[in-house]
Amino acid sequence: MTKTRAGGVTNFDAWKHAYAARAENLAVSEVRALFSVVSRPEVVSLAGGMPDVAALDVNLIDKAYASLMANRRNYALQYGGGQGDLRLREQIQEIMALEGIHGSVDDITVTTGSQHALELISDLFLDQGDVVLVEAPSYVGAVGIFRHKEAQIEHVFTDHDGISPEALEETAERLLSEGKRIKILYLVPNFANPSGVTLTAERRIQVLEICKRYGILIVEDNPYGQLYFDQKPPKAMRSLDEENIVYLGSFSKILSPGLRVGYVLAPPAIREKLVLANESAILSPASFAQMLVSEYLSVADWQQQIESFRQLYKAKRDAAMQAVEQYLPKVATTRPAGGFFLWLTLPEGLNSKEMLPLAVTELVAYTPGTAFYGDGRGQENIRVCFSHPTADNVKVGIERLSRVVNQQIELIETFGKVD
Repeated sequence: MTKTRAGGVTNFDAWKHAYAARAENLAVSEVRALFSVVSRPEVVSLAGGMPDVAALDVNLIDKAYASLMANRRNYALQYGGGQGDLRLREQIQEIMALEGIHGSVDDITVTTGSQHALELISDLFLDQGDVVLVEAPSYVGAVGIFRHKEAQIEHVFTDHDGISPEALEETAERLLSEGKRIKILYLVPNFANPSGVTLTAERRIQVLEICKRYGILIVEDNPYGQLYFDQKPPKAMRSLDEENIVYLGSFSKILSPGLRVGYVLAPPAIREKLVLANESAILSPASFAQMLVSEYLSVADWQQQIESFRQLYKAKRDAAMQAVEQYLPKVATTRPAGGFFLWLTLPEGLNSKEMLPLAVTELVAYTPGTAFYGDGRGQENIRVCFSHPTADNVKVGIERLSRVVNQQIELIETFGKVD
């Protein structure tokens, strides 16, 4: 395959014969593929899971930058350690304490976003053919990593109360009877991406007990836990167990994704390997970004900033729910108690992936449910992200989406399945 461009012809297959086998598992995600569309100003994007960074107090960012340049410039512009800045790790302790976690600063490793932390964990634990258990549906970035590591992705039944302990145990029993090696259970227990559901306190205990019994490492990914709307979610699973859970956190949703600062809290034996893996991959996390986050946490009332985010996203959630009720009466939806996402279930016969080009012609973009499964499911689902557009634009976007959905419903009701 060739593509002409200024200066000549590019042969995209030229080195295909030399790629590692796992390179075959790399593909553009359905979310990333939408970026060229959603960048058009006339399109309302309900697709990408982006925070509303315009709601940040820019004066506090400026103040943090000025403080960093005045006091820690020489450190911020230099290489750092593979585990991350000590001062920031101490501040991360304070943030995790809000989730009920009391981990040692020595067991925290700073990473380039929590996506990087998940990549490191996967690299440490997953051999070809190993099984990773995930929610149904699950975070598209995690699905991509596990697929790249040549793992077998097994979705476990999930409902409005989170992943089902009964289904988890049944799945584990079945896979073990087939001689499979189950390495990891990956969860987003609070306001999950993409479903928006929260794992109940009772189920957290049950899931933990099951995983301990079967020797399955839990990877708890919690980027949204502080963004609850009315009631705090249950305490983090990591607060219940220090040895069997690796906990991932991020500043992408409560500060800025552009800084690419995340962290992982792991048991000591795993943490030692993580630091070595981090150094092998990137030498050290970016000193400047870490220290800017640290200065921000020092000079800003960051908890009040998070509270303002809660109120902002709650208003957008409410706008989205009202618009779905008004414009999409035949579509079922989750009602998230925090986070960024609605998970829509279309009437039988509709295909969200096939409908996307029609939606773009109506100047709205969304993410098809197929992006969040490793086995092709999700055609009847749509993820709606309400966090980035204004509340008014959320309503506009859902009204535009309804034109496509309701037209397809009418066609099916009149003529049967749409080809």
